[in-house]
Amino acid sequence: MWRLLTFAFISISLLGSVYVAFRFHKLDFVKALARRHPVLAWLLSFSPLVLSACFLLFNTFTFAVVLIHFVVIWAISDLIGFIICKCTRRTFRHYYAGMAALAVTVVWLSAGWFCAHHVFLTRYTFTSDKLTAPVRVALVADSHLGITQNGQTFAKELERLEREHPDVLLLAGDFVDDDTSREDMLAACDALGRFSAPVYFIYGNHDKGYYSYRNFTTRELVEALEQNSVVLLEDAAALLREDVYIIGRQDRTAWGRASMTDLTAGLDAAKYMILLDHQPNDYANEAAANVDLVLSGHTHGGHIFPTGQIGLLIGANDCRYGAQTRGSTQFVVTSGISGWAVPFKTGCWSETVIIDILPE
Repeated sequence: MWRLLTFAFISISLLGSVYVAFRFHKLDFVKALARRHPVLAWLLSFSPLVLSACFLLFNTFTFAVVLIHFVVIWAISDLIGFIICKCTRRTFRHYYAGMAALAVTVVWLSAGWFCAHHVFLTRYTFTSDKLTAPVRVALVADSHLGITQNGQTFAKELERLEREHPDVLLLAGDFVDDDTSREDMLAACDALGRFSAPVYFIYGNHDKGYYSYRNFTTRELVEALEQNSVVLLEDAAALLREDVYIIGRQDRTAWGRASMTDLTAGLDAAKYMILLDHQPNDYANEAAANVDLVLSGHTHGGHIFPTGQIGLLIGANDCRYGAQTRGSTQFVVTSGISGWAVPFKTGCWSETVIIDILPE
């Protein structure tokens, strides 16, 4: 299956590269160059492919994303140009569709680079009659250390959150990735240890690693977290204060994770329950369990448009991004402080989250 998908991707990439090269060759300045230096003009026509190939310095996924954007945006621009010509019954002297495609691709990917690397602060406010005093929650997810965040930049983002004076910091999974270095992991854990509020952590689908080339083990990650007073919750609950539970759920990829019924059994329903569940795709059961607030990440807010919308259509996630309410349960999905593999975000932006929960 993977061989078939790889072959299909390579074939589409080659065809797409040839298509973009031929369309690039129609740009006015390239046609002018072709009259004097035809070979140089054809070499220049493959510059989108060369530019895309530069992103192999990151990984093959980033190369693929950049190349696909060139192909798709150019095809859409050509289609729009064709429709305009048919509707107006005009033939344009200049290749406006190609110029538009080039400009849109550069602007779109530049905005995606900014949205991935600049971390915004998003705020939510909820109320509850279960609380005796306000509680301020700081939420961080999907740091995927090594993509757009390293140990030092992660520490700086925690310093920004520290200035918000939260009562608790919750890490909703995918703290590290397969490509995370031991140095970045330790630096980020050290930053968590300096955070003034209690810190709770759950695993995401990447934290334990899919492959064997990471230079630290899951056990070493846990030891670094524990040495810095971070509480790991695996299908377990802890009291933040006398009226607030923090419940950590294992990732849905974990074998034998507890059902919501088992997870909340024995907990005092009169207390406010905050559930951490990395992947937002069990909303019906979580709402039925009457937890008060469910916090998730995983989707990266869609990361590369339109993957988030596709995830909703195929039922992979119950929510792509933002807040919604089902019954008495409120749900929040953060786009995350970073993302997996690709240093662009065209479906959303990177963020940390502050949630104020006020007594009614």
